[in-house]
Amino acid sequence: MKFKGKVAIVSGGARDIGRAVSLKLAAEGAKVVIGYLGDTAKAEETLQMIKANGGEAIIVAADVTKAIEVQQLVAEAQKAFGNEINILVNVAGGLVARKLIEDMDEEFWDFVMNVNAKTVFLTTKYVSPHMPKGSAIVNFASQAARDGGGFGASAYSTGKGAVATFTRSMAKELGPKGIRVNAVNPGMIATTFHDTFTKPEVRTAVANGTPLRREGQASEVADLVAYLASNECSFITGANIDINGGTYFS
Repeated sequence: MKFKGKVAIVSGGARDIGRAVSLKLAAEGAKVVIGYLGDTAKAEETLQMIKANGGEAIIVAADVTKAIEVQQLVAEAQKAFGNEINILVNVAGGLVARKLIEDMDEEFWDFVMNVNAKTVFLTTKYVSPHMPKGSAIVNFASQAARDGGGFGASAYSTGKGAVATFTRSMAKELGPKGIRVNAVNPGMIATTFHDTFTKPEVRTAVANGTPLRREGQASEVADLVAYLASNECSFITGANIDINGGTYFS
């Protein structure tokens, strides 16, 4: 119960890796605020999974590309669990679609940047003032931020690259306040992201090309997030940690 008495906000916390993170933090004693957009059924399902295991959580619908909705997310967290927020995990993001630069318009580029980078800026801006010394922020970048991403993923990889850089900047800015900021860079993880955007033969080839010869699991990413959010990681900040089965070495 390493997070007993702590409050955690997980943006995009209702499904896939976000769900695994929410479940892991709750299992370790955190009171979890599950931010989600759109799929209320998934959010409710995640909430009930936490409650069934004796955990505490609430769900809050919020479009974290919008400042007012991020502020409302924070307000709901404080209404439910008190003023202090100890952990912020920024999972919200997405590829949206695979498009070559010749097929992209300005609106698409801006939307992908907002979904992946602006979200992290806004949550950090509005949550960090309520984080006491010893708190932690864990962002989600991607292996794409390291290697440029797959075919048609230039906007996504650029957005995630911004997250990786913002993580380093915030580690410097928030460190004197006792807040650590790190990021994880998942590779091929078995989620609906790849069910939607990656062809089965590509997934198989990537998995077989890793030293461990498999895809990762959302629970394995959640374990890393929990470590980075914990006091066991008290002298690590500004790190972008790869979790990809050895596919890519930074």
